[in-house]
Amino acid sequence: MNRVAAIASRLAPTLELHSAQSPCGSQPAGDSGCLIAMTLPILIISSLFTLQALAAAPQLKVQAHLQPAEGAMVGGLVELQLDVLTDTWFTSAATLPDLKLDGALVTPPDGQAQHLNQTFDGVAFSGLRYRYLITPNVAQTFAIPALTVRATPGQASAELSAQSQPLQFSATRPPGFAEGETPLVATALRFTQEVVHSATPLKVGDSIRRQLSLQADGALAMALPIPQFGDVSGLSRYVQTPQVSAMDDGRGNVLGGQRIDSVSYRVDQAGAYSLPAIEMKWWDVTAQQLRSAKVPAVTFEAVANSAYQPVFSITEDLQQLGRDQLRFSTRWLLWLSVLVALISAVYRLRPAFTRARQRWQARRHARQIAWLQSPAFAWQQIGGQLQARPAQLSALYLWLRRSRLGLKLVEAGPRLQGLLRGLYGRQPTTEQTLVQLRQSLTTLQSQAEQQQVKKASALRPLNPVHEKDFP
Repeated sequence: MNRVAAIASRLAPTLELHSAQSPCGSQPAGDSGCLIAMTLPILIISSLFTLQALAAAPQLKVQAHLQPAEGAMVGGLVELQLDVLTDTWFTSAATLPDLKLDGALVTPPDGQAQHLNQTFDGVAFSGLRYRYLITPNVAQTFAIPALTVRATPGQASAELSAQSQPLQFSATRPPGFAEGETPLVATALRFTQEVVHSATPLKVGDSIRRQLSLQADGALAMALPIPQFGDVSGLSRYVQTPQVSAMDDGRGNVLGGQRIDSVSYRVDQAGAYSLPAIEMKWWDVTAQQLRSAKVPAVTFEAVANSAYQPVFSITEDLQQLGRDQLRFSTRWLLWLSVLVALISAVYRLRPAFTRARQRWQARRHARQIAWLQSPAFAWQQIGGQLQARPAQLSALYLWLRRSRLGLKLVEAGPRLQGLLRGLYGRQPTTEQTLVQLRQSLTTLQSQAEQQQVKKASALRPLNPVHEKDFP
């Protein structure tokens, strides 16, 4: 884009001079040579601006490098540098791909990146360098595929993507390490220990803590080997959770790894003890030779403590069980048998309990339905309907039907007939009649029941019995 603008600026004076020296001023208007001479500068300038518009589209470049490019070792650190560049600017962080390699431990970028400025074909590019940290675990050749990065540069109409070139490297096992052993490869190493006594002098029941600190420059913290703490007769060993962390320069650049292991020994018996020395082999990348770091042995003595009593004396319990016979209380055996019998009975009778519960629920539901369909339920609704505005007599009709008094209110007795005339006669007195009806509900019920008894007694018996039939 910059070169096109420079060419246009250089050609502008020439084109102006060409236009000024053109002989078209003295030629006729229809002269084709004069027309070409006049339009040629315009066409050239239009082409230059078209090229400038095409060159204005932002670009995205991705480059990958290995550091070191050669000489990788098992247990060492290989840095994959991924450069993401553009000729404008980035509106947001780039989307980086995941990298997984069989036989290697890969740590992705942690969000920190190094700013870059590079020039390609006279065009200035700027961007960021991301770092993948790779620690090979086996001796083999590792192939890194092309990595696709997505980003949105400034002035871009959509998200762009670009790929890096595929790479590969070979890792070899450092000399002095056996097959299956985890090598420690670093540029520098510090191996120290700290011993803390819980009391002075140590007695039975006291403890001693041994803490080992391993710092390795140029190595990943997760790749540091685990020191081996041995068992010591007369001491109980308790290993604590290790502390593994990375060492950096405060700006996101990983310098190495650190591992802190702690173990506590409790004194079980009086005597003299010695915690063995621990040696750590490592390969010096700078000097290209095998080195060794070692912490010395720890010796101490513990005296008897007559006041100390173990919280749980397993030895005495075992001895007591060996001397005495195992006895069980008859009372506890009886209660245990009763409990087992109850549990067995509940398990066996569970289907019967379920069926009984279902029958009880069915009877309860049937009683509820019978109550809702009874004359008594309908009789309870009459008072509320008579107090409503406007008053209703549907519950009264329902009560008559369920009481088998017929569907005509006049058949329910003379008292109800008089009230009906007050409601539906030629000169009805509705309010007064409703008040009387509410006050005489009990009387109406008695009269209706008597009327029902009379109707029942009026029926002829189905099987008449005469006195002469009996001796």
